[in-house]
Amino acid sequence: MKVKIALVTGGSSGIGAATARLLAGSGIKVYAGSRRGTFDPACDGVVPLRLDVNDAASLEAAVKEILSREGRLDAVVCNAGNGIYGPVEGTTEEEARFQFETNYFGALKTIQACLPTFRAQGFGRIITITSVMALLQLPFQGFYSSVKAALLSLTESLALELKGTGIQACSILPGDVSTGFTSARKMNEAAGEEHSPYKDWMQRNLQKVEKDELGGMAPEVIANAVLKQLKKKKMALRVIPRLDYKLVAFLVRLVPSKLKLAIIRMLY
Repeated sequence: MKVKIALVTGGSSGIGAATARLLAGSGIKVYAGSRRGTFDPACDGVVPLRLDVNDAASLEAAVKEILSREGRLDAVVCNAGNGIYGPVEGTTEEEARFQFETNYFGALKTIQACLPTFRAQGFGRIITITSVMALLQLPFQGFYSSVKAALLSLTESLALELKGTGIQACSILPGDVSTGFTSARKMNEAAGEEHSPYKDWMQRNLQKVEKDELGGMAPEVIANAVLKQLKKKKMALRVIPRLDYKLVAFLVRLVPSKLKLAIIRMLY
């Protein structure tokens, strides 16, 4: 079987929208899922679909609707996510759970909603959008790094469990990407404290982080990595787009942890 019908979560903007457009342009019919259920501007081959990855019933209804229209679902790209910024110290449990709810549990619910169809078909492709920050931890983004590392581990465990079923799983690990993610980032309460011991460092750090993101690669680079994997007979387990980020990931494995953290502290 080949991928003809795909579901992309977080499909109304950023990496998700770029992925939906590129897949549609290659002949794959894409259901772009989002809470808004919109896709602007309209694109041939992209069908907007209202869904909430934090709601299992919403996901089940979305998959059911796709199957009623198409009779099949071949791939899912788990892209929906958000970011929270601030020091670990002072972060509330509610804020930490916010970071995990969509990025991790939302992806988990999405995968679980699609797996019965994939198993019945004996074919399916699962791609999760994680981050190089799953491998490289930065100050004041500890929860984002944690959730991306958790999603990466989940995807690779899933790939092991599904071996021989005709269902494959792959993680795409972007570096800095220029999207609306930067302006949508949520600050935790501790980040806004006037007398925070981290205040000056956070201000400098956030300026660098935002500059790197706004000057980052286009979301189409990640979309192209997704398309390339979906076209393969055997997907890679882990994909890091762009050579410079591949090099960073390689060096992270070689450098002792203390030295790695010292370098990060100097840069950020």
